[in-house]
Amino acid sequence: MKPAFQKDDALLADITRARAEGRSRLWWLGQSGFLLHMRSGTVLFDPYLSDSLTKKYADSDKPHTRITERVIDPARLTGIDIITSSHNHTDHFDAETLLPLLAANPRARLLIPRANRAFVLERLGKVEEKLVEVDAGERVTVAGVELHGVPAAHNTVERDERGRCHFLGYVARLDGKTVYHSGDTLLHDGLVRVLSAFMPDVALVPINGNRPERRVAGNLDGREAALLAYEISAGVAVPHHFDMFEFNTASPDEFVAECRGLGQRCRALRNGEGMDL
Repeated sequence: MKPAFQKDDALLADITRARAEGRSRLWWLGQSGFLLHMRSGTVLFDPYLSDSLTKKYADSDKPHTRITERVIDPARLTGIDIITSSHNHTDHFDAETLLPLLAANPRARLLIPRANRAFVLERLGKVEEKLVEVDAGERVTVAGVELHGVPAAHNTVERDERGRCHFLGYVARLDGKTVYHSGDTLLHDGLVRVLSAFMPDVALVPINGNRPERRVAGNLDGREAALLAYEISAGVAVPHHFDMFEFNTASPDEFVAECRGLGQRCRALRNGEGMDL
């Protein structure tokens, strides 16, 4: 198993230093999870910080064998204002991660697609007072952070009977910075147009690709992710959704090479690694 770049006490010390020094900083926590700290607030995007999927599929024909060690016990992450879940797949909505996080951060709010409310309450229990719901094209403000819902295709732009999206990306605006978290998505009609209006300073994009033989919904591959970041004029592109499970990963090399070819600034982080914004 790959070691994390930093984990546990070392990761917490890095977070504490950034807060004390008033620095804007982003950490990759593995899979699609990112911790974004800005002076005015802290957002935790789509955390998966357990081994629930490894345990669930241990005796199946689709084992979720972990590649990289976990970076932090979710109960140790505090000072969080907003936690997001972009959709209901466990690596983006994990009760074993979210319940300890909500207990450790009693003031935090959980941002979810409005279409997923019933599922969220079934999995997490009585957390209604914690929820903030949004749909594609909508904007909410939580703890001073402006958040926008963006439609995502995993593998299609799936909607409920009222036309509300089950899969979203999120755009967060705070302290003069704009950060796009893709959730899980493929390219779809309108995505570039919607995101171009935001001109994100940071684009967090998946690179594991879309391979039917994996028997799971797919994502952008490295080339597509780089091109999306370039077409929406992202300041810097950061890849995710790799180095977690053996059966569903990819190397970031294609992404980095394509970004360089396009003249798109990028940064591939290791699990637990941070970068100043």
